[in-house]
Amino acid sequence: MPIYLIEFIVGWIISHRKWNLSMSLTLAESQAINEIANLLYNFLPGKPHPYADQNISFPGVAHKLGLSHYWRSGSKLPALTTLLEKTLETRRDLFCNMILAIVRTGMKYRNNKGKPVTYNEINALNELILRVNFKIPDLWSPEFLSSLPRIEKEIGTQEKPIKKERIKELKDRLIRLSNLEPQERGYSFERFLQEFFSAFNLEPRRPFNLIGEQIDGSLQLGLHTYLIEAKWQNYKTGQSDLLVFHGKVDGKAKWSRGLFISFNGFTQDGLAAFSKGRSTSILGMTGQDIFFILDGAMTLIEAINNKARRAAETGDFFVSVYELNLRSKDG
Repeated sequence: MPIYLIEFIVGWIISHRKWNLSMSLTLAESQAINEIANLLYNFLPGKPHPYADQNISFPGVAHKLGLSHYWRSGSKLPALTTLLEKTLETRRDLFCNMILAIVRTGMKYRNNKGKPVTYNEINALNELILRVNFKIPDLWSPEFLSSLPRIEKEIGTQEKPIKKERIKELKDRLIRLSNLEPQERGYSFERFLQEFFSAFNLEPRRPFNLIGEQIDGSLQLGLHTYLIEAKWQNYKTGQSDLLVFHGKVDGKAKWSRGLFISFNGFTQDGLAAFSKGRSTSILGMTGQDIFFILDGAMTLIEAINNKARRAAETGDFFVSVYELNLRSKDG
């Protein structure tokens, strides 16, 4: 009996014996699978050359894991999407093994082609895998990630000049927010920040919910993703709020950073919590900082980069734009 027919029969038996483990994918999982398929598309061929190693291909990986019955002939992208979907639906126990095998085999294939797998691709893959409720430790290994080449994205490195009319509009909006009631002001402040970040080409994302927590959005600066927490309240932000946000950021990818924007600033105990002796992955910004940026003291991108540099050098969670600007003038 041909080997492919044996594989099909065995696969059919396994999948039907495990029918009680089968889980229909949610819409969110289906979307994540589509994005994973698009990301992995160039990792391996769908139809290897007849004289090439047949194992170095998507159907070759499927064969090794006993999943050949999920690989459909035809166009590569639909076939890969089906392979991922069916594995996640009926053999969740093999999903991570399959992703690892694709990455491992794909690294060999891509190296031979002179197009090595990059840090950016694995970073994006890790984030997508989280959306189907898996995390693969080998792909998060700092040693592995640091060994991969990076593609330097030019996001926020070449700033487009912002028209004076746009700056004036943002300043006027920020001033008007102070006349609103607290709850309405909070929502309006979030919307203002989206436009503020967009004006500086920082690819903001709107607020989003993760299980058990709320993130007020995110922005992309170079290769760094900054999670955002924004508060406009009648008092300064204290230590407890900062510690909660610090925990949220530390619970994400190692390279994630946080930007806590407190319009009325931070208490002394809050600042002390992130001063000497504590490592920090978050930075602080105030309403005064925003006004200084809109007044042209420095750009938003310069402000974030300078704050990040000071945090790396001194451990200071917050340094005002005013102080940073004075220091830059002093050389």
